[in-house]
Amino acid sequence: MERLDKIIASQGQHSRSDVKKLIKQGRVTLDGTAVKNGDIKADPQKAVIAIDGRVLGYKKHIYIMLNKPKGVISATQDPTQPTVIDLVPGELRREGLFPAGRLDGDTTGFVLITDDGDFAHRILSPKNHIMKTYIATLQRELTPEDIDRFKKGIELKDGTLCLEAEVTPVSGTVPMAQVKICEGKYHLVKRMFAALGNKVLELRRTKMGELCLDETLGEGQCRELSAQELILIEKK
Repeated sequence: MERLDKIIASQGQHSRSDVKKLIKQGRVTLDGTAVKNGDIKADPQKAVIAIDGRVLGYKKHIYIMLNKPKGVISATQDPTQPTVIDLVPGELRREGLFPAGRLDGDTTGFVLITDDGDFAHRILSPKNHIMKTYIATLQRELTPEDIDRFKKGIELKDGTLCLEAEVTPVSGTVPMAQVKICEGKYHLVKRMFAALGNKVLELRRTKMGELCLDETLGEGQCRELSAQELILIEKK
Protein backbone atom coordinates (compact mmCIF):
# COMPACT_ATOMS: atom_id res chain seq x y z
CA MET A 1 0.00 0.00 0.00
CA GLU A 2 1.24 3.48 -0.91
CA ARG A 3 0.06 7.05 -0.54
CA LEU A 4 -2.28 8.03 -3.34
CA ASP A 5 -0.45 11.27 -4.16
CA LYS A 6 2.84 9.38 -4.37
CA ILE A 7 1.34 6.77 -6.71
CA ILE A 8 0.06 9.42 -9.11
CA ALA A 9 3.26 11.47 -9.04
CA SER A 10 5.38 8.36 -9.68
CA GLN A 11 3.93 8.04 -13.17
CA GLY A 12 5.69 11.21 -14.28
CA GLN A 13 2.78 13.21 -15.67
CA HIS A 14 2.15 15.30 -12.56
CA SER A 15 4.41 16.70 -9.85
CA ARG A 16 3.55 16.16 -6.18
CA SER A 17 2.36 19.77 -5.94
CA ASP A 18 0.19 19.31 -9.06
CA VAL A 19 -1.34 16.18 -7.56
CA LYS A 20 -2.22 18.05 -4.36
CA LYS A 21 -4.01 20.72 -6.41
CA LEU A 22 -5.91 18.11 -8.43
CA ILE A 23 -7.07 16.38 -5.24
CA LYS A 24 -8.06 19.68 -3.64
CA GLN A 25 -10.11 20.51 -6.75
CA GLY A 26 -11.96 17.18 -6.47
CA ARG A 27 -10.64 15.92 -9.79
CA VAL A 28 -9.15 12.67 -8.47
CA THR A 29 -11.18 9.54 -7.74
CA LEU A 30 -10.21 6.27 -6.10
CA ASP A 31 -12.39 3.31 -7.05
CA GLY A 32 -15.05 5.73 -8.23
CA THR A 33 -15.11 7.95 -5.15
CA ALA A 34 -13.71 11.49 -5.10
CA VAL A 35 -10.67 11.79 -2.87
CA LYS A 36 -10.13 14.67 -0.46
CA ASN A 37 -6.76 13.72 0.97
CA GLY A 38 -3.63 12.49 -0.80
CA ASP A 39 -2.50 10.70 2.35
CA ILE A 40 -4.97 7.88 1.75
CA LYS A 41 -3.31 4.55 1.05
CA ALA A 42 -4.04 2.37 -1.98
CA ASP A 43 -2.68 -0.69 -3.74
CA PRO A 44 -1.36 0.73 -7.04
CA GLN A 45 -1.71 -2.64 -8.76
CA LYS A 46 -5.40 -3.04 -7.88
CA ALA A 47 -6.89 0.40 -7.26
CA VAL A 48 -8.75 2.26 -10.01
CA ILE A 49 -7.36 5.78 -9.89
CA ALA A 50 -8.74 8.41 -12.24
CA ILE A 51 -8.10 12.09 -12.95
CA ASP A 52 -10.98 13.97 -14.55
CA GLY A 53 -12.55 10.59 -15.24
CA ARG A 54 -9.51 9.28 -17.09
CA VAL A 55 -8.08 6.13 -15.50
CA LEU A 56 -4.42 6.26 -14.54
CA GLY A 57 -2.57 3.39 -16.22
CA TYR A 58 -0.18 2.56 -13.40
CA LYS A 59 3.21 1.07 -14.24
CA LYS A 60 5.70 0.27 -11.51
CA HIS A 61 8.60 0.73 -13.93
CA ILE A 62 9.15 1.98 -17.44
CA TYR A 63 11.53 0.70 -20.12
CA ILE A 64 12.47 2.89 -23.08
CA MET A 65 14.43 2.15 -26.26
CA LEU A 66 16.40 5.15 -27.53
CA ASN A 67 18.25 5.47 -30.82
CA LYS A 68 21.16 7.53 -29.53
CA PRO A 69 22.81 10.03 -31.86
CA LYS A 70 26.39 11.25 -31.69
CA GLY A 71 27.18 14.07 -29.31
CA VAL A 72 24.79 12.90 -26.60
CA ILE A 73 26.23 11.40 -23.44
CA SER A 74 24.91 8.41 -21.50
CA ALA A 75 24.23 10.17 -18.21
CA THR A 76 21.25 11.39 -16.23
CA GLN A 77 22.36 15.02 -16.25
CA ASP A 78 25.25 17.18 -17.33
CA PRO A 79 25.76 20.95 -17.10
CA THR A 80 27.37 21.32 -20.53
CA GLN A 81 26.32 18.44 -22.79
CA PRO A 82 22.96 16.95 -23.79
CA THR A 83 22.19 13.60 -22.17
CA VAL A 84 20.09 10.61 -23.20
CA ILE A 85 17.54 11.59 -20.53
CA ASP A 86 17.12 14.99 -22.21
CA LEU A 87 15.83 13.13 -25.29
CA VAL A 88 12.99 11.37 -23.41
CA PRO A 89 9.66 13.09 -24.22
CA GLY A 90 7.43 14.38 -21.44
CA GLU A 91 4.88 11.58 -21.68
CA LEU A 92 7.58 9.01 -20.86
CA ARG A 93 9.37 11.04 -18.19
CA ARG A 94 9.43 10.06 -14.54
CA GLU A 95 11.75 10.35 -11.58
CA GLY A 96 14.69 7.98 -11.39
CA LEU A 97 15.27 7.38 -15.10
CA PHE A 98 18.81 6.37 -16.04
CA PRO A 99 20.61 4.69 -18.96
CA ALA A 100 21.15 0.97 -18.35
CA GLY A 101 24.69 0.83 -19.62
CA ARG A 102 26.65 3.55 -21.33
CA LEU A 103 27.60 4.35 -24.90
CA ASP A 104 30.46 6.70 -25.65
CA GLY A 105 29.54 10.17 -26.84
CA ASP A 106 30.44 9.35 -30.45
CA THR A 107 28.80 5.90 -30.39
CA THR A 108 25.25 5.62 -31.72
CA GLY A 109 22.36 3.18 -31.45
CA PHE A 110 20.41 1.25 -28.84
CA VAL A 111 20.33 2.67 -25.33
CA LEU A 112 17.91 1.26 -22.77
CA ILE A 113 16.53 3.85 -20.35
CA THR A 114 14.64 2.71 -17.26
CA ASP A 115 13.93 3.34 -13.58
CA ASP A 116 14.24 -0.37 -12.72
CA GLY A 117 17.61 -0.92 -11.05
CA ASP A 118 17.16 -4.67 -10.60
CA PHE A 119 16.46 -5.20 -14.31
CA ALA A 120 19.43 -3.04 -15.29
CA HIS A 121 21.72 -5.02 -13.00
CA ARG A 122 20.59 -8.33 -14.50
CA ILE A 123 21.19 -7.33 -18.10
CA LEU A 124 24.50 -5.59 -17.42
CA SER A 125 26.14 -8.15 -15.14
CA PRO A 126 28.73 -10.13 -17.18
CA LYS A 127 27.87 -13.29 -15.22
CA ASN A 128 24.43 -13.34 -16.87
CA HIS A 129 26.00 -13.32 -20.36
CA ILE A 130 23.47 -10.96 -21.96
CA MET A 131 25.12 -10.08 -25.26
CA LYS A 132 25.26 -6.56 -26.65
CA THR A 133 25.78 -6.41 -30.41
CA TYR A 134 27.64 -3.66 -32.24
CA ILE A 135 28.55 -2.83 -35.82
CA ALA A 136 32.04 -1.34 -36.01
CA THR A 137 33.57 0.44 -38.98
CA LEU A 138 37.29 -0.31 -38.88
CA GLN A 139 40.56 1.06 -40.16
CA ARG A 140 41.52 -2.31 -41.64
CA GLU A 141 39.89 -5.64 -42.41
CA LEU A 142 39.54 -8.39 -39.82
CA THR A 143 41.96 -11.29 -40.05
CA PRO A 144 41.44 -14.91 -38.96
CA GLU A 145 43.92 -14.18 -36.15
CA ASP A 146 41.74 -11.29 -34.94
CA ILE A 147 38.68 -13.53 -34.80
CA ASP A 148 40.61 -16.14 -32.84
CA ARG A 149 41.89 -13.54 -30.37
CA PHE A 150 38.32 -12.36 -29.68
CA LYS A 151 37.21 -15.94 -29.02
CA LYS A 152 40.03 -16.54 -26.55
CA GLY A 153 39.60 -13.23 -24.73
CA ILE A 154 41.68 -10.22 -25.67
CA GLU A 155 44.25 -8.78 -23.30
CA LEU A 156 44.03 -4.98 -23.42
CA LYS A 157 47.08 -2.75 -23.50
CA ASP A 158 46.76 -2.06 -19.77
CA GLY A 159 46.80 -5.80 -19.01
CA THR A 160 43.04 -6.19 -18.49
CA LEU A 161 41.83 -9.56 -19.75
CA CYS A 162 38.47 -9.46 -21.52
CA LEU A 163 35.91 -12.24 -21.51
CA GLU A 164 35.38 -14.29 -24.65
CA ALA A 165 33.63 -12.31 -27.37
CA GLU A 166 32.37 -12.87 -30.90
CA VAL A 167 33.47 -10.95 -33.97
CA THR A 168 32.50 -11.58 -37.59
CA PRO A 169 33.24 -9.58 -40.74
CA VAL A 170 30.44 -7.57 -42.32
CA SER A 171 30.50 -7.12 -46.08
CA GLY A 172 30.59 -3.57 -47.41
CA THR A 173 32.65 -1.00 -49.21
CA VAL A 174 34.71 -0.33 -46.07
CA PRO A 175 36.07 -2.71 -43.41
CA MET A 176 33.29 -3.53 -40.92
CA ALA A 177 32.64 -6.10 -38.21
CA GLN A 178 29.84 -7.29 -35.98
CA VAL A 179 30.93 -7.58 -32.35
CA LYS A 180 29.11 -9.32 -29.50
CA ILE A 181 30.21 -8.72 -25.92
CA CYS A 182 28.66 -9.23 -22.49
CA GLU A 183 30.92 -6.81 -20.63
CA GLY A 184 30.51 -3.07 -20.22
CA LYS A 185 33.99 -1.75 -19.55
CA TYR A 186 34.87 1.79 -20.56
CA HIS A 187 35.47 2.14 -24.34
CA LEU A 188 35.69 -1.66 -24.44
CA VAL A 189 35.07 -2.36 -28.14
CA LYS A 190 37.49 0.38 -29.17
CA ARG A 191 40.13 -0.85 -26.74
CA MET A 192 39.75 -4.45 -27.91
CA PHE A 193 40.42 -3.50 -31.51
CA ALA A 194 43.24 -1.17 -30.45
CA ALA A 195 44.92 -4.16 -28.75
CA LEU A 196 44.91 -5.84 -32.17
CA GLY A 197 46.48 -2.85 -33.87
CA ASN A 198 43.18 -1.77 -35.42
CA LYS A 199 41.06 1.35 -34.95
CA VAL A 200 37.30 1.78 -34.65
CA LEU A 201 36.16 4.65 -36.87
CA GLU A 202 32.42 4.34 -36.24
CA LEU A 203 30.48 2.29 -33.67
CA ARG A 204 26.78 1.54 -33.42
CA ARG A 205 24.94 -0.71 -30.95
CA THR A 206 22.23 -2.62 -32.81
CA LYS A 207 21.01 -5.19 -30.32
CA MET A 208 20.65 -6.02 -26.61
CA GLY A 209 20.12 -9.69 -25.89
CA GLU A 210 17.83 -10.82 -28.70
CA LEU A 211 16.09 -7.46 -29.11
CA CYS A 212 17.14 -5.43 -32.15
CA LEU A 213 17.05 -1.66 -32.31
CA ASP A 214 13.81 -0.51 -33.93
CA GLU A 215 15.10 0.90 -37.21
CA THR A 216 11.94 3.00 -37.60
CA LEU A 217 13.24 5.18 -34.77
CA GLY A 218 15.11 8.18 -36.12
CA GLU A 219 18.24 9.37 -34.34
CA GLY A 220 17.24 10.89 -31.02
CA GLN A 221 13.85 9.21 -31.02
CA CYS A 222 12.61 6.70 -28.44
CA ARG A 223 9.62 4.58 -27.52
CA GLU A 224 8.42 2.43 -24.65
CA LEU A 225 9.19 -1.29 -24.78
CA SER A 226 6.57 -4.02 -24.45
CA ALA A 227 6.67 -6.90 -21.99
CA GLN A 228 7.50 -9.26 -24.86
CA GLU A 229 10.46 -7.10 -25.88
CA LEU A 230 11.82 -7.12 -22.33
CA ILE A 231 11.81 -10.91 -22.43
CA LEU A 232 13.89 -10.78 -25.63
CA ILE A 233 16.52 -8.63 -23.93
CA GLU A 234 17.07 -11.27 -21.24
CA LYS A 235 16.92 -14.17 -23.69
CA LYS A 236 20.27 -15.90 -24.10
